[in-house]
Amino acid sequence: MPSHELARIEIDGLEIVGYSVAGEETVVAVPQLDVCFDIGKAPDQLIPINHVLLTHGHMDHAAGFAYYLSHRQFCGQKPGTILAPANLVPAIRQIVEAWGRLDGSRIPVELVGVRPGDEFAVKPNLLARVFPTKHCRGSVGYTILETRKKLREEYHGLSGPELVALKKKGVTIDRPIEVPLVTYLGDTQYVDYSQLDYVAHSRILIAECTFFVEEHIDRAEAGRHMHIDEFKRLIEGLDNAHVVVTHLTQRTGLREIEGILRKKLGGALCQKITVLMAPRNRRRPHTPKPQGPLPVEGGNRNRPAPGPP
Repeated sequence: MPSHELARIEIDGLEIVGYSVAGEETVVAVPQLDVCFDIGKAPDQLIPINHVLLTHGHMDHAAGFAYYLSHRQFCGQKPGTILAPANLVPAIRQIVEAWGRLDGSRIPVELVGVRPGDEFAVKPNLLARVFPTKHCRGSVGYTILETRKKLREEYHGLSGPELVALKKKGVTIDRPIEVPLVTYLGDTQYVDYSQLDYVAHSRILIAECTFFVEEHIDRAEAGRHMHIDEFKRLIEGLDNAHVVVTHLTQRTGLREIEGILRKKLGGALCQKITVLMAPRNRRRPHTPKPQGPLPVEGGNRNRPAPGPP
């Protein structure tokens, strides 16, 4: 039985799967891109995803990383890769080592410390770019970009054989381009991200909007979270086709939140908005097919199941 009832939405052919409630848990995955932004309490449906991109170390976003790593080993999968702010790496290693001692078996991990401006190759044609956020020391966000090649303008109109002939002569007929697919802000106060082209033009923006009523403005400021007024300012300055709202407070009911969004944002902006945790997105979850042998009941939970005799 799956451990979580996750929200699921599909945007432009990408499935976004997750759970995000302020102070409780936040985990948002895009399985086709093989990335999970933050890990929450490590829903077992998302264990097969190979890359966890942590934005910061708060428990509601990061508590499950040791279980994620351990359960991958238990199921015979390769070690998971965790990208995390560089200042968190020593503490993460200590936690993984401590859990390994408690569990009776070393827990393998590919741990990558990142800073704003860093890039990491998720796949040959996909990279994760890191940028700063305004939440806590070292906190970051991520944009997933697809790298493509585009024919140079001076060669437009040439036939296929002509292009092949140029390539045989060693002429570079195309140029690399980057297509920003998904940006995940994590927890943050307002930042003018219009200055970062890959954020401003990301096809999908996944952004927190924690507080919605006037009396919670001080709470937003104290916790370095976004209030609806800041959120409106944020998305008005960007050119994203779709915006997924995460990290809703439990102090305001969902129906009231959706009403405030409509009132504050108006029709044009609201057409871009999807609230991740809306009831219509909470369907019965399914568990992806395990990548590797099934675990054996009993015994050391970190020992992979034996292969065929």
